[in-house]
Amino acid sequence: MTEQFDRIVVGGGAMGLATTWQLASRGLRVLMLERFAPGHRRGASHGATRNMNNAYAEHHYLDLYDEALRLWRELEADSGRRLLTLCGLVTHGDPERVRATHTALVARGASAGLITTADAEARWTGMRFEGEVLVNRDAGRVHAAEALEVLDALSRERGAELRSEHRVLAIEPGENRVVVTAETPDGERAAAEAEGVVVTAGAWSARLLEGLVGLPPMRVTEEHPAHFTLRPEFASAAWPSFNHFQPAERLTGYRGDVYGMLTPGEGVKVGFHGTGDEVDPDRRRFRAPNEARAQLREHVARWFPGVDPYSAAEVSCTYTLTPSERFVLDTRGRVTVGAGFSGHGFKFVPAIGRVLADASLGAAPVPEAFRLAAHGV
Repeated sequence: MTEQFDRIVVGGGAMGLATTWQLASRGLRVLMLERFAPGHRRGASHGATRNMNNAYAEHHYLDLYDEALRLWRELEADSGRRLLTLCGLVTHGDPERVRATHTALVARGASAGLITTADAEARWTGMRFEGEVLVNRDAGRVHAAEALEVLDALSRERGAELRSEHRVLAIEPGENRVVVTAETPDGERAAAEAEGVVVTAGAWSARLLEGLVGLPPMRVTEEHPAHFTLRPEFASAAWPSFNHFQPAERLTGYRGDVYGMLTPGEGVKVGFHGTGDEVDPDRRRFRAPNEARAQLREHVARWFPGVDPYSAAEVSCTYTLTPSERFVLDTRGRVTVGAGFSGHGFKFVPAIGRVLADASLGAAPVPEAFRLAAHGV
């Protein structure tokens, strides 16, 4: 007998968990299906920390950020666990982008300002800066691993059924219902039915949605940020989260914009944004190319005197990149999709869960910038 639900969520990473939480919080019967075991490192949601980063010039991201900040606080209140550390965010580098970001933040009353390179280096002695430095006070880092645990627990408390090691084989929309067939851990096939399905399958989204929802081209890359050990003399130094916008002439090899944050107990995380090799998500190396490793080490040696550049503990994760790096959030028929988060989605997780839940239920429109039409689809 086919199990019956109000909604099925395919993909149990951060976005899928947030969507499940939102749907279950509204009293719906929700089934979430995740291909891999809990705590896996095959996708883009693992790891202890992420940037809580509002260094955007575009209003659609800043609107989403403000909502996410409020919802993170709601999750903290509901769970009794700390999910954010607003230690501040510093952004420097390309002057036009820094100024545009500052202008956008000030226009909406954000707690942000510009300081000189000298002032920044006096305040954050473990880092070097170039040009004016944008300081955002309502930003910092997300405790990502704890966030996943909280979203999982609150979803279950609200009655959702969460099943790991269930690989979805088929999504079949009908006139009134959608049938989702999955392979169970013991190799059997099991079908479930719902009024709608939300697909948040990360690097596997395009495969699952082929023939169902037309998507913009999306590249899956394997990225390799790393944690670097603090030098003893900087162990007690203040460490904000950070962005370093690179000018075009530096974007060679694996070099790109740089981001990172302190991860307590692991060191300072530093990575190039979206410069990894394109991969099949089922055939990854889980190891950085030598050239990428060397270029990251060179960057750290130049810009981070507070850490040991030879101490890299590499991380492997996937990015699913749209051409514009804007997200894909939309509904076609009974299928809602959340995809293409392009390496900068985690900070928005609870707000994206709300957007996808609303989209699936027809409760509120998706912000125009993220709709399929905005991607030319």
